[in-house]
Amino acid sequence: MRRADRLFQIVQHLRKGRLVTAAELARCLEVSERTVYRDMRDLASSGVPVEGEAGVGYLLRDGYDLPPLMFTRDEVEALVVGARLARAWVGGALADAAARALDKVEAVVPEARRRELADSRVFVPDFSFPAPLRERMDVLRCAINARRVVLFDYRRQDGTNSARAVQPLGLFFWGRVWTLGAWCELRGEFRSFRIDRMDSLAALDRRFDELPGRGLEDYLALWREEACRDRDSEPAHADGWTGKP
Repeated sequence: MRRADRLFQIVQHLRKGRLVTAAELARCLEVSERTVYRDMRDLASSGVPVEGEAGVGYLLRDGYDLPPLMFTRDEVEALVVGARLARAWVGGALADAAARALDKVEAVVPEARRRELADSRVFVPDFSFPAPLRERMDVLRCAINARRVVLFDYRRQDGTNSARAVQPLGLFFWGRVWTLGAWCELRGEFRSFRIDRMDSLAALDRRFDELPGRGLEDYLALWREEACRDRDSEPAHADGWTGKP
């Protein structure tokens, strides 16, 4: 049995939700217990959440459900392209996370699939997304997840500058630029802001709750309404709907 197939079988045994001993796995896989211990170390180092120890038994933590050998060629390529997009067009933290995720997949897929990880010819140039924008993406993403108000200076399309304190709701990619969808405390309305027009961005200690009428779903409903209204006319912004910052 190939090592990749053996690792897959181990994961399947552990997914049964009960403690499995190395001796039991060795009998099922027809290998030595020493091989099982080595495989357990390899699984743990690749990110599989194995709990237990030699002489006691092993199990998987709840919530783990990655069938490592079930990826098709197209699925593998989708993962590669997604990781390349993340490296090219999102913040540094997510780009690094995407690379680590691919490393974990590569550690448990068969050799043929492993080669396909590097063979995809769908490329994503990253020369259009400079480091300052990546840093802003990281700040905004963390603020969205923590529901923290962000403060920044903003330059409108007409050159007007203003300071904004907003409740960040989501980040949106329009193929060329990213925008932040937010509840603007200055205007008392939803607004969208291009992150390449932000300056002096900082997340405040002040937290917020998504109140009825001011949450992400309300923002998306307004976005859909605006999109339907402009469907048959020339959009106001070539980058996509950006509201009235």
